[in-house]
Amino acid sequence: MVKIRLKKTGAKNWISFRIAVCDIRSARDGYMVEELGYYDPKHSDEKINVERADYWIANGAQMSETVKAILARAKAGKSKTRGVPDAKPRKKNFKKGGDEAAS
Repeated sequence: MVKIRLKKTGAKNWISFRIAVCDIRSARDGYMVEELGYYDPKHSDEKINVERADYWIANGAQMSETVKAILARAKAGKSKTRGVPDAKPRKKNFKKGGDEAAS
């Protein structure tokens, strides 16, 4: 059985990943059947070959959760691009909400 997952590359504290098709019995950074793209969380950059990913999925490959999210963004045309930061959700002010609930 094959799985589409991330393969860790890069240096310490500067990690990036390759999106790879691997046998489930192989090590995380071990032998890969095919490389489909890359994912760099530090620079918010990603790229995946959608046609090849669909081919492997049609042939029974399973995907990790992160790869599913990357593939969904790529199919929607909203892939992350280098230099554009991720949108951060706003934190709620719990002190303010707690005072109103106590009153």
